[in-house]
Amino acid sequence: MECRDELGFALELDHPPRRIVSLVPSITETLFALGLDRQIVGVTKFCVEPADAVDAVTKIGGTKNPDLRAIAALQPDLVIANAEENRRQDIERMRARGLRVFVTYPRTVSGALQSILGLGRVTHRDSQAAGLAREVVRVVSVIETSLGIWNKLRLRVFCPIWKKPWMTFNEDTYAHDVLRLLGFLNIFADSADRYPRITLEEALDRRPQVVLLPDEPYEFGESDMAELKAELPSGLSRRIMLVSGRDLHWYGVRMITGLPELARRLGRLRASVTAAG
Repeated sequence: MECRDELGFALELDHPPRRIVSLVPSITETLFALGLDRQIVGVTKFCVEPADAVDAVTKIGGTKNPDLRAIAALQPDLVIANAEENRRQDIERMRARGLRVFVTYPRTVSGALQSILGLGRVTHRDSQAAGLAREVVRVVSVIETSLGIWNKLRLRVFCPIWKKPWMTFNEDTYAHDVLRLLGFLNIFADSADRYPRITLEEALDRRPQVVLLPDEPYEFGESDMAELKAELPSGLSRRIMLVSGRDLHWYGVRMITGLPELARRLGRLRASVTAAG
Protein backbone atom coordinates (compact mmCIF):
# COMPACT_ATOMS: atom_id res chain seq x y z
CA MET A 1 0.00 0.00 0.00
CA GLU A 2 1.20 3.49 -0.85
CA CYS A 3 -0.18 6.58 0.88
CA ARG A 4 0.80 10.15 1.68
CA ASP A 5 0.88 11.70 5.10
CA GLU A 6 -0.53 15.14 5.91
CA LEU A 7 2.67 16.88 4.78
CA GLY A 8 2.50 15.12 1.41
CA PHE A 9 5.31 12.64 2.12
CA ALA A 10 4.78 9.33 0.34
CA LEU A 11 5.38 6.05 2.15
CA GLU A 12 4.87 2.43 1.18
CA LEU A 13 3.74 -0.40 3.43
CA ASP A 14 4.20 -4.01 2.35
CA HIS A 15 1.53 -5.19 4.79
CA PRO A 16 -0.75 -3.79 7.51
CA PRO A 17 1.55 -2.45 10.25
CA ARG A 18 2.17 -5.00 12.99
CA ARG A 19 4.47 -2.84 15.12
CA ILE A 20 3.54 0.82 15.65
CA VAL A 21 5.31 3.55 17.60
CA SER A 22 3.27 6.66 18.45
CA LEU A 23 4.97 9.94 19.30
CA VAL A 24 1.76 11.89 19.94
CA PRO A 25 -0.40 11.53 23.09
CA SER A 26 -3.73 12.23 21.40
CA ILE A 27 -2.89 9.84 18.56
CA THR A 28 -1.88 7.11 21.00
CA GLU A 29 -5.29 7.34 22.65
CA THR A 30 -6.94 7.22 19.22
CA LEU A 31 -4.94 4.22 18.03
CA PHE A 32 -6.13 2.24 21.02
CA ALA A 33 -9.70 3.34 20.20
CA LEU A 34 -9.16 1.91 16.70
CA GLY A 35 -8.40 -1.48 18.20
CA LEU A 36 -4.63 -1.47 17.67
CA ASP A 37 -3.72 -2.55 21.21
CA ARG A 38 -1.50 -5.43 20.09
CA GLN A 39 0.27 -3.42 17.39
CA ILE A 40 1.40 -0.52 19.60
CA VAL A 41 4.93 -1.29 20.79
CA GLY A 42 6.24 2.14 21.77
CA VAL A 43 4.88 5.48 23.03
CA THR A 44 6.25 8.65 24.61
CA LYS A 45 6.25 9.27 28.35
CA PHE A 46 3.53 11.86 27.75
CA CYS A 47 1.20 9.27 26.21
CA VAL A 48 -0.93 8.72 29.30
CA GLU A 49 -4.27 7.62 27.83
CA PRO A 50 -5.79 5.10 27.97
CA ALA A 51 -3.99 4.81 31.32
CA ASP A 52 -4.57 1.10 31.90
CA ALA A 53 -3.22 0.23 28.45
CA VAL A 54 -0.20 2.51 27.98
CA ASP A 55 1.39 1.52 31.29
CA ALA A 56 2.52 -1.74 29.75
CA VAL A 57 3.93 -0.20 26.55
CA THR A 58 7.63 0.63 26.14
CA LYS A 59 8.41 4.35 26.65
CA ILE A 60 10.80 5.93 24.16
CA GLY A 61 11.35 9.40 25.69
CA GLY A 62 9.42 12.60 25.16
CA THR A 63 7.71 14.19 22.18
CA LYS A 64 10.55 16.68 21.66
CA ASN A 65 13.40 14.35 22.60
CA PRO A 66 12.52 10.78 21.61
CA ASP A 67 15.19 8.11 21.94
CA LEU A 68 15.75 7.31 18.28
CA ARG A 69 17.90 4.27 19.04
CA ALA A 70 15.20 2.85 21.29
CA ILE A 71 12.63 3.43 18.53
CA ALA A 72 14.79 1.67 15.94
CA ALA A 73 15.38 -1.22 18.35
CA LEU A 74 11.63 -1.81 18.50
CA GLN A 75 11.71 -2.46 14.73
CA PRO A 76 8.44 -0.65 14.01
CA ASP A 77 6.63 -1.02 10.70
CA LEU A 78 5.21 2.46 11.24
CA VAL A 79 5.99 5.52 13.35
CA ILE A 80 3.25 8.11 13.75
CA ALA A 81 4.25 11.70 14.47
CA ASN A 82 2.83 15.22 14.38
CA ALA A 83 4.30 18.24 12.61
CA GLU A 84 3.90 20.44 15.70
CA GLU A 85 4.48 18.13 18.62
CA ASN A 86 7.55 16.44 17.15
CA ARG A 87 10.70 17.98 15.74
CA ARG A 88 11.37 17.85 12.02
CA GLN A 89 14.98 16.79 12.56
CA ASP A 90 13.85 13.75 14.55
CA ILE A 91 11.39 12.78 11.81
CA GLU A 92 14.10 13.15 9.18
CA ARG A 93 16.57 11.10 11.22
CA MET A 94 14.06 8.29 11.60
CA ARG A 95 13.43 8.28 7.87
CA ALA A 96 17.18 8.25 7.28
CA ARG A 97 17.29 5.06 9.37
CA GLY A 98 14.76 3.53 6.99
CA LEU A 99 11.74 3.90 9.29
CA ARG A 100 8.35 4.68 7.78
CA VAL A 101 6.96 7.82 9.42
CA PHE A 102 3.40 9.07 8.96
CA VAL A 103 3.03 12.72 9.99
CA THR A 104 -0.28 14.32 10.97
CA TYR A 105 -0.95 18.07 10.90
CA PRO A 106 -4.58 18.99 11.67
CA ARG A 107 -5.23 22.72 12.16
CA THR A 108 -9.04 22.70 12.15
CA VAL A 109 -11.83 20.52 13.48
CA SER A 110 -12.55 19.28 9.96
CA GLY A 111 -8.82 18.67 9.49
CA ALA A 112 -8.86 16.55 12.64
CA LEU A 113 -11.61 14.43 11.08
CA GLN A 114 -9.39 13.87 8.04
CA SER A 115 -6.54 12.89 10.38
CA ILE A 116 -8.73 10.23 11.96
CA LEU A 117 -9.58 8.82 8.52
CA GLY A 118 -5.93 9.01 7.49
CA LEU A 119 -4.88 7.05 10.56
CA GLY A 120 -7.50 4.47 9.64
CA ARG A 121 -6.09 4.10 6.14
CA VAL A 122 -2.45 3.80 7.12
CA THR A 123 -3.20 1.28 9.90
CA HIS A 124 -5.82 -0.69 7.93
CA ARG A 125 -8.56 0.29 10.34
CA ASP A 126 -10.73 2.12 7.80
CA SER A 127 -14.12 1.03 9.10
CA GLN A 128 -13.24 1.73 12.73
CA ALA A 129 -11.90 5.18 11.81
CA ALA A 130 -15.01 5.94 9.75
CA GLY A 131 -17.21 5.03 12.73
CA LEU A 132 -15.17 7.22 15.05
CA ALA A 133 -15.33 10.10 12.55
CA ARG A 134 -19.11 9.78 12.26
CA GLU A 135 -19.44 10.09 16.02
CA VAL A 136 -17.27 13.23 16.01
CA VAL A 137 -19.45 14.71 13.25
CA ARG A 138 -22.53 14.01 15.37
CA VAL A 139 -20.95 15.71 18.40
CA VAL A 140 -19.94 18.76 16.36
CA SER A 141 -23.41 19.00 14.83
CA VAL A 142 -25.06 18.99 18.27
CA ILE A 143 -22.71 21.73 19.48
CA GLU A 144 -23.29 23.92 16.43
CA THR A 145 -27.07 23.52 16.67
CA SER A 146 -27.11 24.38 20.38
CA LEU A 147 -25.17 27.63 19.94
CA GLY A 148 -27.99 29.49 18.26
CA ILE A 149 -27.35 33.24 18.28
CA TRP A 150 -23.88 32.74 19.76
CA ASN A 151 -22.73 31.61 16.31
CA LYS A 152 -22.75 35.34 15.50
CA LEU A 153 -22.45 37.06 18.90
CA ARG A 154 -19.07 35.64 19.86
CA LEU A 155 -17.36 36.57 23.13
CA ARG A 156 -13.76 37.71 22.76
CA VAL A 157 -11.41 35.27 24.47
CA PHE A 158 -7.77 35.37 25.54
CA CYS A 159 -6.34 31.87 25.87
CA PRO A 160 -2.63 31.68 26.72
CA ILE A 161 -0.77 28.41 26.36
CA TRP A 162 2.44 29.45 28.15
CA LYS A 163 3.69 31.81 30.81
CA LYS A 164 7.06 33.58 31.18
CA PRO A 165 6.88 34.47 28.38
CA TRP A 166 3.18 34.64 27.67
CA MET A 167 2.30 32.72 24.50
CA THR A 168 -0.94 32.06 22.67
CA PHE A 169 -2.07 30.90 19.20
CA ASN A 170 -3.45 32.39 15.99
CA GLU A 171 -6.21 31.26 13.62
CA ASP A 172 -4.05 28.65 11.87
CA THR A 173 -4.33 26.21 14.79
CA TYR A 174 -6.64 23.44 15.94
CA ALA A 175 -7.27 25.15 19.31
CA HIS A 176 -8.43 28.32 17.55
CA ASP A 177 -10.93 26.35 15.49
CA VAL A 178 -12.24 24.59 18.59
CA LEU A 179 -12.94 27.97 20.21
CA ARG A 180 -14.62 29.12 17.00
CA LEU A 181 -16.79 26.01 17.02
CA LEU A 182 -17.81 26.75 20.61
CA GLY A 183 -18.83 30.33 19.79
CA PHE A 184 -15.78 32.34 20.87
CA LEU A 185 -13.49 34.82 19.09
CA ASN A 186 -9.76 34.34 19.64
CA ILE A 187 -8.34 37.84 20.12
CA PHE A 188 -4.98 36.82 18.62
CA ALA A 189 -6.49 35.16 15.55
CA ASP A 190 -4.81 37.67 13.23
CA SER A 191 -1.30 37.29 14.63
CA ALA A 192 1.39 36.73 12.00
CA ASP A 193 2.95 33.99 14.14
CA ARG A 194 1.11 30.76 14.77
CA TYR A 195 2.24 30.79 18.40
CA PRO A 196 3.06 34.43 19.18
CA ARG A 197 4.92 35.61 22.23
CA ILE A 198 2.93 38.44 23.75
CA THR A 199 2.64 40.65 26.81
CA LEU A 200 -0.33 40.88 29.11
CA GLU A 201 -0.69 44.53 28.11
CA GLU A 202 -1.00 43.52 24.45
CA ALA A 203 -3.70 41.04 25.40
CA LEU A 204 -5.67 43.64 27.34
CA ASP A 205 -5.39 46.10 24.46
CA ARG A 206 -7.42 43.62 22.39
CA ARG A 207 -10.32 43.85 24.89
CA PRO A 208 -10.95 40.22 25.87
CA GLN A 209 -14.26 39.49 27.58
CA VAL A 210 -13.15 36.15 29.05
CA VAL A 211 -9.85 34.40 29.82
CA LEU A 212 -9.28 30.65 29.54
CA LEU A 213 -6.32 28.93 31.21
CA PRO A 214 -5.75 25.37 29.91
CA ASP A 215 -3.60 22.91 31.83
CA GLU A 216 -1.65 21.95 28.69
CA PRO A 217 0.96 22.59 27.40
CA TYR A 218 1.64 24.92 30.36
CA GLU A 219 -0.02 23.55 33.46
CA PHE A 220 -2.04 26.56 34.53
CA GLY A 221 -3.58 26.06 37.97
CA GLU A 222 -5.33 27.86 40.79
CA SER A 223 -2.22 29.80 41.82
CA ASP A 224 -1.74 31.06 38.24
CA MET A 225 -5.37 32.12 38.11
CA ALA A 226 -5.08 34.02 41.41
CA GLU A 227 -1.89 35.72 40.22
CA LEU A 228 -3.47 36.73 36.92
CA LYS A 229 -6.65 38.02 38.58
CA ALA A 230 -4.57 40.56 40.49
CA GLU A 231 -3.27 41.99 37.20
CA LEU A 232 -6.58 42.20 35.35
CA PRO A 233 -9.35 44.83 35.44
CA SER A 234 -11.99 43.98 38.06
CA GLY A 235 -14.64 42.93 35.54
CA LEU A 236 -12.34 40.63 33.57
CA SER A 237 -10.83 39.14 36.72
CA ARG A 238 -14.20 37.52 37.45
CA ARG A 239 -14.31 35.92 34.00
CA ILE A 240 -11.36 33.53 34.17
CA MET A 241 -11.81 29.78 33.87
CA LEU A 242 -9.41 26.86 34.13
CA VAL A 243 -10.08 24.32 31.37
CA SER A 244 -8.75 20.95 30.28
CA GLY A 245 -5.90 21.25 27.81
CA ARG A 246 -6.75 17.80 26.50
CA ASP A 247 -10.30 18.89 25.68
CA LEU A 248 -8.93 21.96 23.88
CA HIS A 249 -5.83 20.60 22.13
CA TRP A 250 -6.25 16.84 21.68
CA TYR A 251 -7.84 15.68 18.45
CA GLY A 252 -8.99 12.16 17.63
CA VAL A 253 -11.15 10.06 19.91
CA ARG A 254 -10.84 12.71 22.66
CA MET A 255 -13.10 14.97 20.59
CA ILE A 256 -16.11 12.78 21.34
CA THR A 257 -16.05 13.54 25.06
CA GLY A 258 -13.78 16.59 25.20
CA LEU A 259 -15.68 18.92 22.89
CA PRO A 260 -19.06 18.47 24.64
CA GLU A 261 -17.45 18.93 28.06
CA LEU A 262 -15.67 22.09 26.93
CA ALA A 263 -18.91 23.34 25.34
CA ARG A 264 -20.77 22.74 28.60
CA ARG A 265 -18.24 24.59 30.76
CA LEU A 266 -17.85 27.50 28.38
CA GLY A 267 -21.61 27.72 28.10
CA ARG A 268 -21.78 28.32 31.84
CA LEU A 269 -19.09 30.98 31.57
CA ARG A 270 -20.95 32.68 28.72
CA ALA A 271 -24.18 32.62 30.73
CA SER A 272 -22.50 34.31 33.70
CA VAL A 273 -21.03 37.01 31.46
CA THR A 274 -24.41 37.61 29.82
CA ALA A 275 -26.20 37.76 33.19
CA ALA A 276 -23.70 40.34 34.44
CA GLY A 277 -24.48 42.53 31.42
